[in-house]
Amino acid sequence: MLAAILSRLLRMVVVMFGISVITFLIFFATPSSDPAARIAGKNAAQETIEAVRKDFGLDRPLYVQYGLMMQRLFISQDLTSFANRGQKIIPTVMAAAPATLSLVSGAAVLWMLGGILTGITAAAFRGRWPDKILMGLSMMAVAMPVFWVGEMVNLVTQNRLHDTWAFSWVPALGYTPFSQDPGLWFRSMVFPWLTLAFLYIGLYGRMLRTGIIETYQEDFIRTARAKGLTGRKVLLKHATRSAIIPIVIMFGMDFGVLVGGAAVLTEVVFGINGVGRLTYQALKVLDLPMIMATVLYASFFVVIANAVVDLLCLLIDPRMRRA
Repeated sequence: MLAAILSRLLRMVVVMFGISVITFLIFFATPSSDPAARIAGKNAAQETIEAVRKDFGLDRPLYVQYGLMMQRLFISQDLTSFANRGQKIIPTVMAAAPATLSLVSGAAVLWMLGGILTGITAAAFRGRWPDKILMGLSMMAVAMPVFWVGEMVNLVTQNRLHDTWAFSWVPALGYTPFSQDPGLWFRSMVFPWLTLAFLYIGLYGRMLRTGIIETYQEDFIRTARAKGLTGRKVLLKHATRSAIIPIVIMFGMDFGVLVGGAAVLTEVVFGINGVGRLTYQALKVLDLPMIMATVLYASFFVVIANAVVDLLCLLIDPRMRRA
């Protein structure tokens, strides 16, 4: 067990190193890419560009630049933004992280519970009206863009019906830290959670339904039925347990990517200053240190999520331990 954990940690380090090198080379070594010219601004004199290049250490070999950036990013943690001089990268990312974690964690609980309930119910009533209604709603959820759903939610809760008894409790757009006011934090996150979870409930529900129906064709299901187990036990204990493995794997990928910044549309629509919005703003001005930090932040969560998913799969399905 210890060897497996150490092996996983080593692979995580290798993956993170590879991603950092690739990201660095894309922005610093691509032909016609001159970070000094972007920092100096349009129509800057050549003397100004050369001064910027020397000031930021961009006149050194690439491997030296990479080493200095990693040292300032992870060890001294004094790396500053190229676009906003004096803005330190690590404190800025850490300040944005709780908002994204709050958004994605709450939505993840909703979409997993909703997706599992939808998939199991649809599979149990396969071909009948509950199945058709749930699959129709799931298709609608998958087809609706998250930014449109968010705007429609805001139109109702923040504008048209905000002064009614149904939505008067909804606070203004933005993020309130849990430590500052737990009640306001919860109320401000309810509709962002629902908006972000809406798509994934439909997607996970459809996938789980398909997996359960396919699992019903397996020999062990026929054996369980031959033993006299009830339909409910066959569905929940055997079919769902096997069909949920792909859902768990997909959840790990989705959760890691969203925590890393892919929830940017939801953050923008609801005025949440999270990592996704921070990355979007950095990309607009090509703030290379900020982009590097947010990319590595996202990669870390994806790698961690994959490791956790591997362990969960082993716990759910003992057959995978022999693989």
